[in-house]
Amino acid sequence: MKKINDTQKLVSVSLLFTLSLLIIRALYTNELTYFFYPWNLFLGLIPLFLSGLLVKQKKFNYKSIALFSVWLLFLPNAPYLITDIFHFEERPLVPQWFDLMLVVSGAWNGILCCMISLLRAEKFLSKTCPPNVVSKLMPVILLLCGYGVYVGRYLRYNSWDVVTEPFSIIKSSTHHIHYPFQNLNVWLFTFIFSFFLGIMYFTIKKLPRALFATGQF
Repeated sequence: MKKINDTQKLVSVSLLFTLSLLIIRALYTNELTYFFYPWNLFLGLIPLFLSGLLVKQKKFNYKSIALFSVWLLFLPNAPYLITDIFHFEERPLVPQWFDLMLVVSGAWNGILCCMISLLRAEKFLSKTCPPNVVSKLMPVILLLCGYGVYVGRYLRYNSWDVVTEPFSIIKSSTHHIHYPFQNLNVWLFTFIFSFFLGIMYFTIKKLPRALFATGQF
């Protein structure tokens, strides 16, 4: 049996924490409130898994391009978990702080899967593209990810709808692009959420180097 690495251990502990809270809640209340989390967590793990395959690729070819495209398609499923905080509200039987820990840990899982996926993707791109291309591609990926979260949360599209309902998605996206001021909320969410992801990503990427460089914690 293949030994799991440190990254897999960290992700597993984080996921088990959220799922444990969910199970405890269900056993205590006999209710299935928040039981959308197992499915959403599974979807959030897909880009993490794909990025693990992607980072092993050594050059751009049909296989790596297809893998990168599918990874990018599923990437928004990870940060989408942040928006599940919208479901948080005070409910009977369970202390408010317990549900708060449940939804915040769920959001953290989404952030964790998203950040690791992005780091792996950038590592792959760094092996196959010039540095100036990589530096321009990463903000574009973050922007597309933010738009994907909007499409999933508010238009209720799933990643596989690109295959099952492509014309509907194209129609919606075309309308957003052609009439930006009529869809101001779309682009405000997209840019603000993408900028938020960017802050987290570049902080996680640069912070260890900055701390060890200065020797100050």
